[in-house]
Amino acid sequence: MIKGFRDFILRGNVIELAVAVVIGTAFTAIVNVIVASVINPLIGLLFKADSLNDALAVPVPTLGGGEVTFAFGAVIGAIINFLAVAVVVYFVFVFPMNSFKERADARRKIGAEPEAEEAPLPTETELLVQIRDLLEKQQSKA
Repeated sequence: MIKGFRDFILRGNVIELAVAVVIGTAFTAIVNVIVASVINPLIGLLFKADSLNDALAVPVPTLGGGEVTFAFGAVIGAIINFLAVAVVVYFVFVFPMNSFKERADARRKIGAEPEAEEAPLPTETELLVQIRDLLEKQQSKA
């Protein structure tokens, strides 16, 4: 039982997953700081929304005499926050990395030898014609 656990822990997949979680946590902190200090102030310039949590709150009376509040503003705020994070991740990290990879691939292709084009494979009809011709040759020799 202990040996099985040790084998499980020492597998490459578990170690890689642990590293990915740690890096993902650090990456989340970077993205959150960019969103909080750059993107959110830009959104604040466009419209005054100090707190979206209270902006579209709809109080609804309950059957017991109390009140329940539906905070639609919080949902809209979460959607805006998600889109802001997605924009930051794409334009700060994904787009530059894709451009870098494309340039690296282009450099590799320039230095590489041109690939020789392979001859196209014969069609079924062409193969059948070749087989027929070979059979005719064999029968004429016999």
